[in-house]
Amino acid sequence: MNKPLSGHGRTLVLPASDGRLVPYRLTGEPLPAAAPAAPFSRIAFSAAHVVADPLKTAEPACGVAIDFGATLGYRRHLAGLGLDIAEAMDTAQRGMGLTWPQALELIGETVAALADRPQTRIFSGVGTDHVQPETITSPDAVAAAYLEQLHAVQKLGSGVILMASRALARVAKGPADYEAVYARVLAEADRPVILHWLGEAFDPQLAGYWGTSHFSAALETVTGLIAAHAGKVDGIKISLLDAGAEIALRRRLPAGVKMYTGDDFNYPALIRGDEQGFSHALLGIFDSIAPAASLALSALARGDEAAFDRILAPTVPLSRTIFRAPTYAYKTGVVFLAWLNGFQPHFTMLAGAQAQRSIGYFAEVFRLADQAGLLADPDLALHRMKTLLALHGLSGEP
Repeated sequence: MNKPLSGHGRTLVLPASDGRLVPYRLTGEPLPAAAPAAPFSRIAFSAAHVVADPLKTAEPACGVAIDFGATLGYRRHLAGLGLDIAEAMDTAQRGMGLTWPQALELIGETVAALADRPQTRIFSGVGTDHVQPETITSPDAVAAAYLEQLHAVQKLGSGVILMASRALARVAKGPADYEAVYARVLAEADRPVILHWLGEAFDPQLAGYWGTSHFSAALETVTGLIAAHAGKVDGIKISLLDAGAEIALRRRLPAGVKMYTGDDFNYPALIRGDEQGFSHALLGIFDSIAPAASLALSALARGDEAAFDRILAPTVPLSRTIFRAPTYAYKTGVVFLAWLNGFQPHFTMLAGAQAQRSIGYFAEVFRLADQAGLLADPDLALHRMKTLLALHGLSGEP
């Protein structure tokens, strides 16, 4: 543990958005991280990141190793705060560093590591990423690829999140192809699954998903698919960063089918809801703001909407910065905060993804995390921020 700092020692010089170097003094009060006293009134999945093992990785561009000790330890941390785990999703760099064999191993390890916590839900990503999209030439081949992963994940005892498929986006000629593929896969699900509507901001290769570039037409396809297979669908996560689109879909869902917000820009209002309903959560940002999410959801469960809003309000600027364009690089900010907070000893990511963001980005994430009370040990965070600044030729000293 670093020696506690105070006064001038808690000030460092950070780059601003205009390139200037500006002094910043840490002022945030770390939020407590404790198990909730009672169950939440919303289901709250955190899509969890993975910790790389740089010592076992020869060439990041050719293959990466996972530090399972740190990775599973972080999942236990999230579960201890009352959060459920969405495993092997895009937050875990699925399709962007995490291979399918690694994802399957990770799912099995997570299920085993949390076996003593039956109250923690574990749902895991099922997709088609073990097959190169260009080698798939028909919707039938997409369905076969989905089923291979579906059967493997179900065998491990995890729930299923049916991820969007780059291959399907490539070969589908229209909505009917999506309907046929999903119908075939849902027929073999051994329990209700969560569908995942991921927008192109998160993955440009998913442009035109559901057979159209128009939301209203896609909405008709999705709601028709869910209505036809409602018994096989637990819910749907929508990640379009458009609150209006999410609410429109939420109001069209059949009774018993849940809406899971994936909107990392507008999650507080969507989770709190309105007179016509609310969204549960399946969010990448919950990895980074877990203590705030836990405290806020506890407040909501006891009917204190003012506290819910107050706790989450300062996390929104942080989330909007972490998920700013290019949105797919948000994992870098997530892992950066885990490193600042001492959950891993290094800031190395699968496939070297730590290089996807600038020092100005990291400086802004640092500031906003402090202001949201999300630097668990401010002195450790300051020390590590100075280390990163030094790698960019900056001392951080006032």
